[in-house]
Amino acid sequence: MTPDPIDARALRLSLGRGDARVEILKGIDLKVTQGESVALLGPSGSGKSSLMAILSGLERADEGQVRVAGLDFGKLDEDALATARRGRIGIILQAFHLLPTMTALENVAVPLELSGEADAFTRARAELEAVGLGHRTGHYPAQLSGGEQQRVAIARAMAPRPALIFADEPTGNLDAATGATIMDLLFARQAEAGATLLVITHDAALAARCGRVVEMRDGLIVSDKKAA
Repeated sequence: MTPDPIDARALRLSLGRGDARVEILKGIDLKVTQGESVALLGPSGSGKSSLMAILSGLERADEGQVRVAGLDFGKLDEDALATARRGRIGIILQAFHLLPTMTALENVAVPLELSGEADAFTRARAELEAVGLGHRTGHYPAQLSGGEQQRVAIARAMAPRPALIFADEPTGNLDAATGATIMDLLFARQAEAGATLLVITHDAALAARCGRVVEMRDGLIVSDKKAA
């Protein structure tokens, strides 16, 4: 039996010490099955980004268990976590994090190359063509619009064919029309790959496109239901 992409239990996270200690997550249980698209909603400070960081192995919980694709992230050191993420997990952030000294093609290809992909540049070019940037492969991030940079970030995240995609406010810095185009693209790429998608958003229309909506408040999940 294939393990669920995400199986998190009793997750707790605090920041600071003594009187300055703040509870960020107060006991989170979340299970996500293969191929689901899940919108994570909630006001700023509700713990959404912290939860995503733990689920993607970028942050460690103080307590609880995180299993991703059957791997117990709590038992892995940093090198093992990086290895576990490679190829399995795609992460798309509101800040694009493209390397300014690399072209669009290099931004997508170099991570593939570092992970040992023999056809890194061929695959990177194909991914950029898939997101409508086949004509911009030689351009640097500063020569691209915000929407184009986000398309490069999506191509970079999707190029390894990850089974699990995390997206944290991927359209937050974009105008409405460009944001809608980017989300069309993200859902299309998810469907093509049969991947599982967890997306943080404040956009009700975007949340409605997901199959499931999970709402957080004050470090807790207060609602978990199928989208209307």
